[in-house]
Amino acid sequence: MIYVQAAILGVVQGLTEFLPISSTAHLLLGGRLIGHDDPGGVFTVTIQLGSILAVMWLYRERIWTVVLGLPSRPEARRFAVMLFVAFLPAVPAGAFLADFVSTVLYESPSVFAWAFILGGIVMLIVERRAPPIVVRQADETPIARAFGVGLFQLLALIPGVSRSGATIVGGLLNGLDRAAAAEFSFFLAMPTMTAAFVYKLLEVRDHLAPERAGEIAVGFVMAFVAALVVVRPFLRFVGRSGFAPFAWYRIAMGVLILVAVAAGVL
Repeated sequence: MIYVQAAILGVVQGLTEFLPISSTAHLLLGGRLIGHDDPGGVFTVTIQLGSILAVMWLYRERIWTVVLGLPSRPEARRFAVMLFVAFLPAVPAGAFLADFVSTVLYESPSVFAWAFILGGIVMLIVERRAPPIVVRQADETPIARAFGVGLFQLLALIPGVSRSGATIVGGLLNGLDRAAAAEFSFFLAMPTMTAAFVYKLLEVRDHLAPERAGEIAVGFVMAFVAALVVVRPFLRFVGRSGFAPFAWYRIAMGVLILVAVAAGVL
């Protein structure tokens, strides 16, 4: 049963990590509903690496081109600076607020619910009233606008907000079109999620145990495969249909969580 639970949660992690619907909230709530025990949060932390590696694999040619071009190509250096500037606000915020978030906010399903609902409403408003589009390619985002997106990423510390949801909304408000905002969110996920993974892994290192290797391996592989499957279709979908379906999903999910809390299920 533990491997079935690991596979289910791995799929949930991979499918939701890059969609604007909060993988953290889905993983925490899903774990509660199926009775998955995760001492120290080791499983949750380690399977996130599967999602990170999936998006890195999908963009491996772009990453390799940037890395090789850093010494000689100005556009490669500008791309690296763009991501660094966008990533920077998350460093002090994550360091100072991580304990409060994990010990207080993660324990409150009501926080998830209201974050889902309010995030969905904001997404609907921004979808309809976004500023004029000035950026159509994510890697051409001006540095100042990249920093603006990075500031929105701070909202993702609240479980239920969604890192991708916050950065996509930030991208739309900073003049990126739908596809560019989603792709910029993927680029920004690489340094942000890698740093978060390393930080959390150091926190839970005392809980690492050989007997959990199989469970973690199953969750890791399923998260990698699920993320690999969802990223490209997501980009095509938002380019065609926008983010409104995800916004309505968030609102519906938030209402369901509030009902479950009221009924004592959560």
